[in-house]
Amino acid sequence: MNDSLTTEQNPRRREIALAARALIAEQGFEGLRTRDIAARVGINIATLHYHVPGKAALVELLAESLRDDFIAVQDRHPRRAMSPVERLRQEFDDYIHIRRDKPQIHQVYGELLIRAKRDAAVEAIMQPMTAHWHARIAGIFTDGVADGSFRAGTDPQAAASIVIGALTWRGRSTAAPDVSVEQVANELMNAFAV
Repeated sequence: MNDSLTTEQNPRRREIALAARALIAEQGFEGLRTRDIAARVGINIATLHYHVPGKAALVELLAESLRDDFIAVQDRHPRRAMSPVERLRQEFDDYIHIRRDKPQIHQVYGELLIRAKRDAAVEAIMQPMTAHWHARIAGIFTDGVADGSFRAGTDPQAAASIVIGALTWRGRSTAAPDVSVEQVANELMNAFAV
């Protein structure tokens, strides 16, 4: 078995990941069946199990494919020369881009996070990805407090939690349907920027 290859290096694994993501987006994680994944890819169950031998391997593959797509979105706009305010704005713009133009990524990520609350194996796979996102945003706040572009006294860890919480809540909640994710992002910028 060659699971050490990323989905970018192994087209079959990418096909499997995309088929599983489509099924999760349509039916939720609970409706995911290996025979349906195999049928979508046009392979038999034995071939599927060669690439993805069990549930944990499938969740790892899904997380890997999401990570690859998140990185591809981020790489569209290199952040090296950006100020902390510009980097935070870019985080919001990337999130909005995924929600608007790649909604399946958002749906599958959300489904896996919901599943992670009830399944320790899924949580162990998803935790590094969510921790990385949180650390990246906290780093933006740390830099912004240091250069004076964010309010003095802002707690970077708490601020990152507020940002992620607000964005993900807006994506999953039916409350206040007229409030767009763009409006939420703008208010978050106003709340923290000097």
